[in-house]
Amino acid sequence: MELTIKEKLFDWADREYQKFSAALIPNINNVLGVRLPMLRKLAKQIARGDWRTYLEQAESEYFEETMLQGMVIGYVKTDIEEILRYVADFVPKIDNWSICDSFCTGLKFTNTNRKQVWDFLQPYLLSDNEYDIRFGVVMLLDFYIDEEYIGRVLQLLDGIKHKGYYVKMAVAWALSICCVKLPEPTMIYLKNNSLDNITYNKALQKITESIRVNQETKNMIRGMKRK
Repeated sequence: MELTIKEKLFDWADREYQKFSAALIPNINNVLGVRLPMLRKLAKQIARGDWRTYLEQAESEYFEETMLQGMVIGYVKTDIEEILRYVADFVPKIDNWSICDSFCTGLKFTNTNRKQVWDFLQPYLLSDNEYDIRFGVVMLLDFYIDEEYIGRVLQLLDGIKHKGYYVKMAVAWALSICCVKLPEPTMIYLKNNSLDNITYNKALQKITESIRVNQETKNMIRGMKRK
C-alpha cells in the first residue's frame, strides 16, 4: 500500500537536519527535518497529478506539509487567474520567513505575468499582517528589481512602516538587492528616504556585506549610517 504524504514526510525526517532547521526558524516548533530537495521532488510529482484535490485536502500540521503546498503551487500548470487564487489561499498559512521566501522563489510564472502579479501584490504590501507584507516584499525583490520597476519598488518599500522584525529585514534585504542591481537610483533613494533607523541601517549593512558591491561604494555606504 502506498504511503500517505504525511507518512512519507515522517519516513524522510532527518533528526540532525531537524535540529539545524529548527534553530534557523526560532518562532515555530513543528519542523520534522525533511530536506528541501526531497520536498521539491515530491511537489513536482504532485503537480503532475491531481494537484487540485491535493491542495484542497492538504494538512498543515507540520512545517514541511505547508512548505510542500507552496512548492506545488509554484510547479502547477494552469491559467494565471487560477494560480493566483491558490496563492491567495496559501498566503494566510505563512507564519515564518522560510516558507515565505521559498514560496516566493518558486512562483516563476510571475516572469511571464508581471503586470497581473504586480497588481495582485499591492494589497499585501498595505496589510497589517507581518507575513503578508513580507510575502509582498520578497516577491518584489525576486521579480521586480529592474529598470522598468525600480522607481515603483523603491516608492513601495519606502511606504512600509510595519514594526515586525521580518518585515524590516525583508525591506533591508530588498534594498540591498536594489543597490546591487541598480546602484544609481538606489543611492539617490538612500540619501533621501523615510525609512526607520533600524531598517535603514540594516539595509546599509547588507549592502556592505555583499560581494557584488565594490569597495568604493561600501566605504561611502558605511559613512551614511545613522546614529
